[in-house]
Amino acid sequence: MPATRDDGGTRRVAGGRHSLHNLWRLRRYVRPYAGQLVWLVLAALASTGAGIAVPLVVRQVVDGPIAHHDRAGLLWLGGLALALGLFEAGLIFVRRWVQSSAAMGMEAAIRAELYAHLQRLPVGFHDRWQSGQLLSRITSDLSVIRRFLSFGLIFLIVNLLTYVTVVVLLVGLNWPLGLLVGASSVPLFLVSRRFTRYYLTASRRMQDQLGDVATLVEESAQGLRTIKAYGRRPQMARRFAGSAAELRDTAVGKGRLLARTSAEFDLVPNLTMAAVLVAGTVAAARGALTIGELVAFVSLQLMLVWPVESLGWIIANGQEAMTAADRIQEVLDTEPEITDRPGAVPVAPGDTAGAVRFEGVHFGYPGTAAPVLRGVDLTIEPGETVAIVGATGSGKTTLLALLPRLHDVTGGRIMLDGRDVRDIRLDSLRHVVGAAFEEPTLFSMSVRENLTLGRPDAGEDEVRTALAVAQAGFVYDLPWGLATRIGEQGLSLSGGQRQRLALARAVLGRPRVLVLDDPLSALDVHTESLVEAALARVLQDTTALVVVHRPSTIALADRVALLQDGRITAVGTHSELLASVPAYRAVLAATDEEAGPDAVPAGEPDRTAAPVVGEWGLARS
Repeated sequence: MPATRDDGGTRRVAGGRHSLHNLWRLRRYVRPYAGQLVWLVLAALASTGAGIAVPLVVRQVVDGPIAHHDRAGLLWLGGLALALGLFEAGLIFVRRWVQSSAAMGMEAAIRAELYAHLQRLPVGFHDRWQSGQLLSRITSDLSVIRRFLSFGLIFLIVNLLTYVTVVVLLVGLNWPLGLLVGASSVPLFLVSRRFTRYYLTASRRMQDQLGDVATLVEESAQGLRTIKAYGRRPQMARRFAGSAAELRDTAVGKGRLLARTSAEFDLVPNLTMAAVLVAGTVAAARGALTIGELVAFVSLQLMLVWPVESLGWIIANGQEAMTAADRIQEVLDTEPEITDRPGAVPVAPGDTAGAVRFEGVHFGYPGTAAPVLRGVDLTIEPGETVAIVGATGSGKTTLLALLPRLHDVTGGRIMLDGRDVRDIRLDSLRHVVGAAFEEPTLFSMSVRENLTLGRPDAGEDEVRTALAVAQAGFVYDLPWGLATRIGEQGLSLSGGQRQRLALARAVLGRPRVLVLDDPLSALDVHTESLVEAALARVLQDTTALVVVHRPSTIALADRVALLQDGRITAVGTHSELLASVPAYRAVLAATDEEAGPDAVPAGEPDRTAAPVVGEWGLARS
């Protein structure tokens, strides 16, 4: 039964049939390498066959040349044994060589599809799932599956065939002793059956806990400044130690289970060997067996030690692969909620006027009773800039996220040039609609790569113009200019610098509709005024929807829409609303009170922004 998780995934009580089915579903990744795998199995069988033939040659050596003092025959049979050994070694080398290529190819194919699927899943999915859980699935879980498909599965086939072949040969040499060896498979079956029942559950628990630990590490790395600022390092260390201790306990229990089972697997062939030695010696003394047959019998039985001892590892590896397949299929089975409708058409920025209309738009987040937006109606003309003003929690950011379809409306519709945005292909919609958010996301790559994320073909002049609009000329002072790599999440830059780069990235995309979620909140008043002046020129021919938290930014807008309790309650110019709508005045007054004591005077630098301490080792304000 599935149990809900904080990350939005499901922890399933391990079920053998369900897990085996999920592992079987991965066979499509194996098909491109089916030919290589067949050759691998044949090579493994051939090398095993060569190994099996050696004891039979030894039997002929003992009963023939040694018994009859035939030196020529001894040299011939010894050379044959040597040739078989070299043949086996050569096949093992070839098998391992090909095995690595096929294994890594399968792993890379699964990883690429899993990553692509994660990109298709909506923002809501990533809001619910812990990133550490996703990270562990795309790394450690895939490694487990790769080991099983390339090693465990092949050895399972080869070892089972080896076991059956050797037992048949042993029965042919001496049927009572051969049947005794064959009967030893019964306790092995019972041990493996009990082992699989418990190990599957322990394996799933450990893989989930690995994801939890990865999440803690990632959160601690991203929130290191906050942890240090609040002096919470000891508390976070205790929290991590608790999760690590749970993981350790699970791993120790899993290891003990494997150790006990491995010992049982080792005990059965050893006890059988002891019985065979005693009974075989008696049979040889009575003349029922020749010395050569006894040596061959014992040598062949020794060849069963590795297949039996490795059985525990193979079963454990298979169980881990099954639970890993479970966890991967949980992600792959999640259907993207935001997709192109049948018949969706592409649109080009050059053919888009930019008329936007919200018609009776409703939206509620999954799992919440009250909707965030309730019947929003708003029209934005082509080239017009409309500011969205409202109290915290009124739904401003959510409203903006609906236009590029980061979320889909749950009621009503959003029209772009008279067409429902759900009837426009997603890839072209997001070229037409550009966005910059209050919390900018930058990637651990060069400044230029971050800027041209939406337009890789942008020229030098276009990049320079976008940087000028966003007042982000500071990038030219970095050690390697636009080629300078910024740190993870862009944390080597100040908050204001990150916002300006994100704004430049949105402007560089030349969208017909620009969505700005309070993109100037981290700027000082002087820089904000410069950016606003430049933006005003850029927005002349661009339809813009701007979330505003500071009254000074309203100067960008042609009209202002007041959002209250999920509805647009008033629309007009700033002067009109200020004169006739008390709720609008109240929102602006509340914003002024929030910003008042901390407001940065015009012309002063923003001292609240973190200094830039990047991987180049320089500090900037």
